[in-house]
Amino acid sequence: MAILTRKDAEEMLQQFICNDASPQPSDSALIREALLLVAGLSDYQILGICADNAEQGLRSLYSYSKALGYETIPEIDTISGATYIKYNPMRERAYMEPYLGKHRGVLVSCQSDYSDGVNETFGHLPLDLFD
Repeated sequence: MAILTRKDAEEMLQQFICNDASPQPSDSALIREALLLVAGLSDYQILGICADNAEQGLRSLYSYSKALGYETIPEIDTISGATYIKYNPMRERAYMEPYLGKHRGVLVSCQSDYSDGVNETFGHLPLDLFD
C-alpha cells in the first residue's frame, strides 16, 4: 500500500468529480486508500449513490458504509429502475428515489466542523470500490 499525503489523496479523488472516469482495476486499492484518508480527516460523510437498480445501489451503500465505519443503516423502501440513494448517518436517515441522470457511482460528501478538516464531495466513485 502506498503512503498518500492529504493533497495526493484529494487530487486522486478529484479525477472522479462529475465525469465518466473509470479507474483501472490496479488503481482500486489506491483509490480506497485515498478515500479512507480524506474520510478520516472529516467528522462524518454523507453518501449519494446513483445506480442502475435498487440491488446494485444497496450493495454499494452497504459496502461503502461498512468501509467508512457505519454499522447500521435504516431500512429503505426499494423501487424499480435506476435509483438514487442518499444516506446521512448523522441523522440516521436514508431514502431511495428514481434517478434519470446518466452518471453511475458513489458520491462521498465529507463533512467537518473544523476549518482544517475535509469539507468536499468526491465522486462519482466506482460502485464496486469496496466489494
